[in-house]
Amino acid sequence: MNLRLIKFFLPLAEEKNIKQLLSSYPWLETESIFRSQHQLLVNILLEEEQVETVVADLKQKLAHLPDLELLLLPAETIPSQANIQSPKSSDKHQDKPIYQHEVYTQIFESTYLNSTEVSLVILSTAIAAIGLVEGNQVVIIGAMVIAPLLKPNMALGVATTFGDLSLAVRTIRVGLTQILISLVLSILLGMFVSVDLGMEEIAIRTSVNLSDVVLAFASGVAGAISLTAGEQKAVVGVMVSVALLPPLVVLGMLIGSGLWGSAIETFVLVSTNIVCLNLAAIATFWVRDVRPQQWWQKFQANKITGIATAFWLIILALLISVIFMFQFNEVNASSFFSEQSTVYYTNIK
Repeated sequence: MNLRLIKFFLPLAEEKNIKQLLSSYPWLETESIFRSQHQLLVNILLEEEQVETVVADLKQKLAHLPDLELLLLPAETIPSQANIQSPKSSDKHQDKPIYQHEVYTQIFESTYLNSTEVSLVILSTAIAAIGLVEGNQVVIIGAMVIAPLLKPNMALGVATTFGDLSLAVRTIRVGLTQILISLVLSILLGMFVSVDLGMEEIAIRTSVNLSDVVLAFASGVAGAISLTAGEQKAVVGVMVSVALLPPLVVLGMLIGSGLWGSAIETFVLVSTNIVCLNLAAIATFWVRDVRPQQWWQKFQANKITGIATAFWLIILALLISVIFMFQFNEVNASSFFSEQSTVYYTNIK
C-alpha cells in the first residue's frame, strides 16, 4: 500500500469547513487537526490513488485562501520484526511511478532560467563545438550530459496535458532563451573557427531523413517516461539532448561560417527534433494519465492538448514534406553525377 501524507495550515475560522470536507471521505486512512492559538494544522493520511481527488477538492473548497500551501509527503510503514521478510529479487526492480500532482509540482518549481541553467547552456555548447570540430564523440556525449535541454521540452508537454497556459508560456520562454543562447554562441564560434563540411561529426548533421524523426520521437518518449517513473538519470539527458544539442551547435557554426545551403537542412533537422520531442512528450503523458482528473479541469486541458497536438502535427507534416524534397533532390543529383561519369568513361574508351 502506497500512502501519502498531506499537511497544511488553515485559519481557525476554517475548522468547521475542513471537518465537514473530511467527513465526506470515509475511506481516508486517518486525519487529524491540531489547534493552536492562531491556526490549525491539518494532517491527512490517504492512499496514493486518492490524492488527486482530495487535493482538487481542497483547492476548490479553500479557493478563498490565496496563501494556502499543501505539502505532499510520502508515508512509509515500518513492519514489526515478525513481519519482516527478505525482499524478493523481483521487488528490487519494480517501477516507482511519480504521482500526477508531483510531476506537475516538480516541473512547475524547476522550470526557471537562472544563472546555473545559463552556465550549463554555454558550457555544453562550447564543449559540443570542440567535439564536433575535432570529431571526438566522447566530448560530444559529455556536452549532451550537461545540456539542460530536457526540462523545457518535458515541461511544455506537462503544461499542454494539464492545460496550464501560464506554465506553457514560461516553458516556451525558457526553452527559446536556451536555444537562442546556444545558437548565438555557436554562430560566434563559427565565425572564428574553420568549419569544414568534410568533418564527419558535422557532415552527418547537415542531412536529415525519416530516421531522425524516429530518433527524436523515441528520445521524447524516453524523457517523458523517466519523468513519470522517477528515473532521471544522466542517460536520459543524453537520449533527449542527442536529438537537439549537436545539430543546434552545427546550425550556428554553419551560419557563422556562411555555409547557408547546409545550414538550411540542419535547421530542418533541429526543427523536426523539437517538434517530435514535444509530440512524444504529449503522447506519453497522455497514455500514462499525467493530466487533471476532475471533469471541469479535463475539459479545458483536453481542448488545449488537442489544439497543441494539431499544431505540432501540421508543422511535422510540413517538415516531412521538406525532408522528402531534400531526399528527392539528393537522388536526382546522385543519378546525374552517375550518368555524367558513365558518359565520361565511355568517351575515354
